[in-house]
Parts: sequence; structure tokens; C-alpha cells
Amino acid sequence: MDDIVRRLPGYNCGECGFKNCREFALALLQDSDKDLSLCPFMSQERYQDAKKQIEELLPTIKSNAEEIRGVIDGLVADFALAPLQGESSCREELHPFDGSVKVEMGDVLRYRPWGCPITHFGRVIKIEGGLVTVHMVGPCHLLGDESFTYKEAGLCLVVAFEGTVSKGRICEVGETVKFLPDHCMMQKVHSGVIVHSEGKMVRIEGIDLKVW
Repeated sequence: MDDIVRRLPGYNCGECGFKNCREFALALLQDSDKDLSLCPFMSQERYQDAKKQIEELLPTIKSNAEEIRGVIDGLVADFALAPLQGESSCREELHPFDGSVKVEMGDVLRYRPWGCPITHFGRVIKIEGGLVTVHMVGPCHLLGDESFTYKEAGLCLVVAFEGTVSKGRICEVGETVKFLPDHCMMQKVHSGVIVHSEGKMVRIEGIDLKVW
């Protein structure tokens, strides 16, 4: 999409009906009813070369776009969320409802995320401010290992995900998004709000399995 944005006038004037040129570029890619005629500047002589380049780029970018669709709900996501570089899974940040659970670094927790029917197993990698960050190590395959031990954490609220956008579009901070975590066994689309973005690394809070 950046190839399209760079060739637009960049005035962010809103005359096309969108807040800025970036949103207009996204509409050009996602909505077949939108075209460059919505921008009053693209008809000017000085933008004719850029207009021609955009018209040549759009079919290629659209054909290369890979649809990311949830299995259980059939919803289309904005992006797939993969682990941060060198890590085993996306990070989940949890708030255990049972405050009596004593959590230590390296513990494996068995818990069920609020709103999810699947029991998860996660290894603790960070504890801060009452929140526990884990990497997924289950849910099911470890139960046959007699040496495998875990702590029962019960019902937990997943307050955030952190990971890398592996497929799909890079979204902006403050944007409500639909995403598909790579480790989700149900392959169900989640929703949330981007609160931090650095390259392809994102942090998503306000996690919900209801996608509006």
C-alpha cells in the first residue's frame, strides 16, 4: 500500500471522502467501487504520471493480496499475527480472575481465556502490575508427558497480544482491527485496538472474540 500512498498528492485534504491519503489508498485496494477520480488533484496534468503508475500498480497489489479468513467463523481478518522474532508463539498478556494464584517466572499455567472454549497452557515470561505474559505451550499435546507440571490459573482475561504481522496489512495505532493469531487452535478471528506499532511488530489491546 505504501507504493500507492507515495504516489498520491499527500495533502490529506479529505476531498475524496476519506480522512487522509492513506485511508484513500486502502479504499482503492479494498473497494472496487472506489477509483482515482475521487481525488480532485489526480486529474491535474502534474499528477498524470503518478496516476498512470497507480493504475498499473493496483491490479498487481490486489492480485498479490492474500485473504486471511477464520475457519470457525469465516470472517476475513486484516492480518495474521505471528510470534516476535526468535519467540515460539505470539505473546498473550493475562489477568487471572483468581487473585490467590501464585505465579512465578517459568511456570506453566493452565487457564481458559474469557470467551474462549479452549483450555490453554502458557509458560510465564513476564510478571508486571498484576498482569502475566505467556507463550503458548499447549493446549493438549503436553498432557501425555508425565513429567509435565502446571499451575491451575482458572479463568483469565486476555488483555493484550503482541506479535508480528506475517500476512495482511500493517495497521495504524488507534485502529480497531480483526486479526488471526497463528497459534489459535480454532483459527478464530479476534478483534482489538492497535496501541503500539513498530515496523511489523504490533501490540493489540481490548481483545474480543466478538467481531463487530
